Amino acid sequence: MLDSNLELGRSEHDPSLQVLRGIASFELTKGLIVLLAGIGVLFLMHQDPWDVADGLLRLLHISPDRHFAQAFLDWADTLTTAKLWAVAAAALAYAVLRFVEAYGLWYARAWAQWIALISGSLYLPFEIYKIVNRQTPFHVTVLVVNLAIVVYMAYLLWTGRSLHRIPQGAGRVF
Repeated sequence: MLDSNLELGRSEHDPSLQVLRGIASFELTKGLIVLLAGIGVLFLMHQDPWDVADGLLRLLHISPDRHFAQAFLDWADTLTTAKLWAVAAAALAYAVLRFVEAYGLWYARAWAQWIALISGSLYLPFEIYKIVNRQTPFHVTVLVVNLAIVVYMAYLLWTGRSLHRIPQGAGRVF
């Protein structure tokens, strides 16, 4: 069976396909990071969250006297087993969404482009808020990368240049 992109006259070297695969790799990486973080949360189940948070602050050389550090320690003190399970479940759900999106983008599926457009657009207001309140190179980079992905997906979907779409009238039964 031929690769569906080749059937549509696309090659593995098509620039649009390469961009989509780059975005797919980025989404896969995000999913893996969050999945690992969720697994890390599960390892906290039988430990005192305050002690773990304090150890993390010391590892990062952050003084516990700072406002952020104190807020982090106070938050850690409120963690329960149920909250840890909820965080781990949310991390798993997020990771699965990113894995599905990455799969679809790798194979240039229009539905995955919609997922990328919608999920990326949901983050934009928060990222803009971060830039307005605290402009750092990290926040600017996150905003620029996410905005580029959203604009590119909108472009592909708006212009009908999605690489993998059903030809008009083919295979539709209504």
